[in-house]
Amino acid sequence: MKAEVTLGDSTDKLNGVGKVLQKKLSSIGVKAISDILFHLPIRYEDRTRLTPIHEVIPRRKALIEGVIEDSRVIFQGRRALICRISDLTSSIQIRFFFFNRSQQMRLSKGSSVRCFGSPHLGRHGLEMIHPECKVIDNNESPELERYLTPIYPTTDGLHQTRLRSLLNQAFVILSKTSSKRVTDLIPKKLLTHLEMPSLVDSLRQIHYPAADENIAAVMEGTHPAQRRLIFEELLAYQLSLKTLRKNSRTYLAPKTQKSMLQTKLNGLLPFDLTESQLKVIREINHDLESGIPMLRLLQGDVGSGKTVVAAMVIANIIDSGHQAAFMAPTELLAEQHYQTMIAWFKEMRTKVFLLTSKLTAANRKKILLDIKSSPASIIIGTHALFQNEVMYNNLGLIVVDEQHRFGVEQRLALMGKGATQGFRPHQLIMTATPIPRTLAMAAYADLDISTIKGLPPNRKSIKTAVIPEERRQEIIFRISAAIKSGTQVYWVCPLIAESEKIDIQSAIDTAEKLAKELAPYKIGLIHGKMESLEKEKVMRSFTEAKSDLLVATTVIEVGVDVPNASLMVIENAERLGLAQLHQLRGRVGRGEKQSSCLLVYKSPLTEIAQERLEVIRATTDGFEIADRDMQLRGPGELLGTRQAGVAQFKIADLTRDIDLIDEIQVMADKLLAEDPHLVEELKKRWLGHKIEFARI
Repeated sequence: MKAEVTLGDSTDKLNGVGKVLQKKLSSIGVKAISDILFHLPIRYEDRTRLTPIHEVIPRRKALIEGVIEDSRVIFQGRRALICRISDLTSSIQIRFFFFNRSQQMRLSKGSSVRCFGSPHLGRHGLEMIHPECKVIDNNESPELERYLTPIYPTTDGLHQTRLRSLLNQAFVILSKTSSKRVTDLIPKKLLTHLEMPSLVDSLRQIHYPAADENIAAVMEGTHPAQRRLIFEELLAYQLSLKTLRKNSRTYLAPKTQKSMLQTKLNGLLPFDLTESQLKVIREINHDLESGIPMLRLLQGDVGSGKTVVAAMVIANIIDSGHQAAFMAPTELLAEQHYQTMIAWFKEMRTKVFLLTSKLTAANRKKILLDIKSSPASIIIGTHALFQNEVMYNNLGLIVVDEQHRFGVEQRLALMGKGATQGFRPHQLIMTATPIPRTLAMAAYADLDISTIKGLPPNRKSIKTAVIPEERRQEIIFRISAAIKSGTQVYWVCPLIAESEKIDIQSAIDTAEKLAKELAPYKIGLIHGKMESLEKEKVMRSFTEAKSDLLVATTVIEVGVDVPNASLMVIENAERLGLAQLHQLRGRVGRGEKQSSCLLVYKSPLTEIAQERLEVIRATTDGFEIADRDMQLRGPGELLGTRQAGVAQFKIADLTRDIDLIDEIQVMADKLLAEDPHLVEELKKRWLGHKIEFARI
């Protein structure tokens, strides 16, 4: 008798799943049949209703039906098949760049067709490029879909139709009463309180949203069935972070006392620390005195003085006889931090080492020996800090600058360097991207958060203007005047080469053009496709005032301080998010001169782009900008999702679903205290083997 297939079985028990397909499914996290049920749609397409052509909205996919009034092949730059489709309300153009003779014959004048695609405004009105088209025979319209069409995350060679077929099989297995069922892990009492459906009902509604459902809610991710799974996924994420935090407290870390070295450094600084900086230092000192590994996120606006706070913390850890590692995102920035620490710690005779990839073999060997044998020292570098050959003497503190620039694996590797049996170094993670409180609660539940508010008293606010590209000559005149007065200038271009899809002037062409317009001034160029040494050379030349203007892509978003640079031009500013615009603008305003930022845009502006530019023009407050950015673009821009280790959610969205966090926090604490088994089940369901994905 053939054994019954259950949800707990491997996917190779499903019809049509061989070794090749099983491997592809495994690559997207689908290993057991039950995993298919939790492989959730990332979006939906609505083929359940026909949209009259006059109701079609640009950039919103629609199903239309009509008669082809005109069909022809044109040769304007590239060969294309152009058809005009009309219904009783209006008409729309469809365009194919890739087509064959048979397709051309089917889409001939007089044919009735049904098309699904995303319309946009072209030169001749509304247009769909490469829509899905089906010719209707004998003027008999086929039946419409009964359900919204789910679109799933996939991989090469694994098509949507195959995923849907496997999902249908999984639901058949689920429907059998004798089958191992998926367990509802949320207490029934809480589900009733939250007015949420059961797990099985939620899964069915999410995978098969019927045409008579609230389609708008489904599309927006606010349907009760979606909210039910969102709640569970965010709960699992919070439990994971809180577990990490709890586990970290079982280790020991260097225990410091009142630091004389810290007091001495404060007295040697050529400026006074702000009250906000002093408050943050007190918070961190309290962590260091506890003997429990510190896990703290230090956030502060661009130019708020995070580096000096880090130096004060380093002084405390050095005073306890331990080493501090300072990890910077670029070699040039690492070198700047090195020079700064040398200057600040000179009087205290503290050893400061710089570890980068460009060291000669002999110098590298010497520095590695020094690091291994020198307690109470400071080691500054990039990814070189966690390479296998680097052996620390007694690493007590890790400082990570610009946390979103580093992957989780990199930070784990560095922490492992300082970990001994039962001992872990303290961690201070810094970001210049302010994070709204509610988002921080959700994304960084395992970290304490300190915030530096305001800027040092000598910093002048950057004046920001929004200018259309038609006024380019005014901009050139202003740059010329700035250079004549002894000021250096940044010119930022979002792309480095021409794109057929995005009409953005390339940085390379811009540099050539500006070199002619601003002759004899010296123009530098830096972009992401350059070799590291070449980029460093260009940046160093600008830092040393050997070039007057630097044309750059967004690679300078995180860069060295150039106090003499007090004018920035950001081309195609409408293409960038608020967080990025704010980071870029922060490259100027580092000196005593009044600094300015010109945001150059290309008309016409979308409503969102207009709003973004207005926000960045009106304020330099990073926290206010972060709040607006979260509303406009979501949390990914703020958190650096892919790099920072913030979860890649299956269905949740931290911005949209932030209202659930308070309830989730309460339940997470309750489950951790009362039901550790349920905690593990929730983490396993939503995070699989990636329980430690979130933090070091």
